[in-house]
Amino acid sequence: MALPEVQAGAKALKEKHGRAIIAGIDVAQGLSGIQLKLLAFERLLMDYPNWRNKCVMVQKCLVPNTRLADEADTLREIRASVHRIQEKFGTEVMDYEEIQGSSSLPMVKRLVIWMAANVLLHTPIREGLNLLPLEYVYVQPVGVTIASEFSAVCSILNGALRVNPYDIPLCSITIDKALSMELQEREGRRARDIDFVSSCPSGLWSQNVLRDLNDAMLGTNLDDGDYDDGTIHSKTVAAQKMKAVNTVDSMFSRENELGITPLELESVISAYNVTNKRVIILDFNGTLVTKEPAGKYLKREILGTSGDKPSPAVKQALTQICTDPRNSVYVVSGDSQKNLEDAMGDIPGLGLAASNGACFAHPVGIDSSSRKWETFDYGVDWKAVALPVLSKYTARTNGSFVKLTHSSIGWSYYSCDPEWGSLQAAYLVPELEHELRSFDVRFVTLKGVVEVVPRKLNKGFFVKKVLEESKLRTGTPGPADFILCMGDDVSDEKMFTSVFSFIAEQDQMDKSMYAFTVAVGKKPSHAARFVDGAKDVSNVLISIAHGDVSLVGRSASFSEDEDMQIDALMFD
Repeated sequence: MALPEVQAGAKALKEKHGRAIIAGIDVAQGLSGIQLKLLAFERLLMDYPNWRNKCVMVQKCLVPNTRLADEADTLREIRASVHRIQEKFGTEVMDYEEIQGSSSLPMVKRLVIWMAANVLLHTPIREGLNLLPLEYVYVQPVGVTIASEFSAVCSILNGALRVNPYDIPLCSITIDKALSMELQEREGRRARDIDFVSSCPSGLWSQNVLRDLNDAMLGTNLDDGDYDDGTIHSKTVAAQKMKAVNTVDSMFSRENELGITPLELESVISAYNVTNKRVIILDFNGTLVTKEPAGKYLKREILGTSGDKPSPAVKQALTQICTDPRNSVYVVSGDSQKNLEDAMGDIPGLGLAASNGACFAHPVGIDSSSRKWETFDYGVDWKAVALPVLSKYTARTNGSFVKLTHSSIGWSYYSCDPEWGSLQAAYLVPELEHELRSFDVRFVTLKGVVEVVPRKLNKGFFVKKVLEESKLRTGTPGPADFILCMGDDVSDEKMFTSVFSFIAEQDQMDKSMYAFTVAVGKKPSHAARFVDGAKDVSNVLISIAHGDVSLVGRSASFSEDEDMQIDALMFD
């Protein structure tokens, strides 16, 4: 890029046009989508007249003469479109050139175009891995890439704008967005990809492909039913699971599981008001804080949740609940200790458990300046085996990263292309299962995360500890007489079963016990009741804090039945 001819060429190209440059280098064949690109550019000039004197398309068409009929038809359509655009809007809006007898442009000429271009428009309708957009990201520090959703590179570049080339109006809108984009966003989009592009040269790609082929060859030498160590083959497991899913019995079983009923807010308040030893255990992401759904077709712009902290109303309600000495309140999260403490650590009297209960801090008083964190020792000698596997998938999946916690290791693909990330996760889990078959670990697949944790580590283990410790609290002897446990995903199911297990283990119960296990969102769950979302959880907490259901608007998920039935479990 520092070559004099490159610098001079880029400067000359900019001075030649004096406009924003939309660049494209494509093989003149039907699958390259050049005709669709020209139609989108023409639509841009029609719908946005302000760009007619401010932008130019520099399009280089490579004609390798390998598919003569296809190339002839494609060039005829392209020439007609170029002629129509120049006739309608002037010759200044198109810089079109055909390069005969070559399937690639020399490096120096490519660098000249990349350094001068403001936008790269890449619109194939079917394509393998094209490295030209990666070159553009590397060369142009403030450029914007527009990539077809049918291209392989679209799954790699998280900072690219994604388009369907057949949707001409949307393509023109996207081009306008790219041309109008602020410098800060341009730099931010490139920052998402530059580390990955810079660290993955073609030699490393070749090594990874050869390694994957070698792994595939080794895999075919194993018996169709079993690994050489006797473990059931992942394909067989998948086939068995699919067979089970499609049986009539499993269909009725799923329908029965979905038969959980909505939570009655009045019942919760009624039970809360007549009890004296209460335990409230809440999940964080998806329960106290709303999770953003992972878009199936759109790239992630933000991660995880819509905000790092609960709303002020929720924090105020929790603060008020925690001031009651009869209450033990804990927030249990799969997030890191630091993130959880930053979000909830300023609430006095609130206990915290991070990393799915691997580390925890008991409630602190108003006068205490810091929390004292404790950890469970589950052993982490298996991490050295899992890390190379996770690193391999991180190298091939742009936007993914390895997340290390006290007792677990995870691979996050939440900010990757959703389809590509899910595909890589589907390959990752069987490989990890094989590599870690001799260790006492299990695999948790959540939204955008594959996590490896000790088999004994789960939120239920910590919940059981809290409930056992509640029996030793001063005041009313015996176990807690009010338990409220709320969570939204599969990792919270262990919390619900631990509540039931704790109650079943109590020998003598001379008073009523009220237990509310609540799933956030209606889904197959061990919970007895459900609410629709995090807003309903807010309503529950605010109502508990004030002891009056009328203080908040009734959610649609709350039952309208006026009978004051105690939810979930009532033991006399």
